[in-house]
Amino acid sequence: MYKFAFFRIFIHAMNRTRRLMILRRLLSVSQVTSQEEMLEMLKKQGIKVTQATLSRDLKVLGAAKKADPAKGYVYVLPDSPVAAEENQDRAFPLSGFLWLKFSGHLGVIRTTPGFAAGIAALIDRANACEILATLAGDDTVLVIPAEGVKENEVRRALVTIMPELQDKIK
Repeated sequence: MYKFAFFRIFIHAMNRTRRLMILRRLLSVSQVTSQEEMLEMLKKQGIKVTQATLSRDLKVLGAAKKADPAKGYVYVLPDSPVAAEENQDRAFPLSGFLWLKFSGHLGVIRTTPGFAAGIAALIDRANACEILATLAGDDTVLVIPAEGVKENEVRRALVTIMPELQDKIK
């Protein structure tokens, strides 16, 4: 019985590894705009999975959607040229970060003029469960925590989202 269970686990792991390799290859050579399109491409490769499994696989690979002028949004891998460009775009607004302070339960981020919207967008795109929303002006971002979230949890979430700012977010 134990040998059978081990064999099933081994086969499952091999199938998952194969599926992830094929998915990585498809994402690196194709501009895929939706999970439905991706499911069809996998099906043509002989791999039938549910949308939930595909979503977990995309998370494992670190795939994300990136704006594309021709197709709207396409999935990219973290090591793709498009994702590398996004990392450069990400560093730009962070260079304007000045400080983070709290007033009651609300966080206030001060930036140099013109940088607040970029930082707020980074925070919003991360979809951190600790942060309900942000509101950006020209040089200020209001960080609104989710119900019951403490200041230190918001700080931790912001460091997770923007690790480059760990020394500035204490």
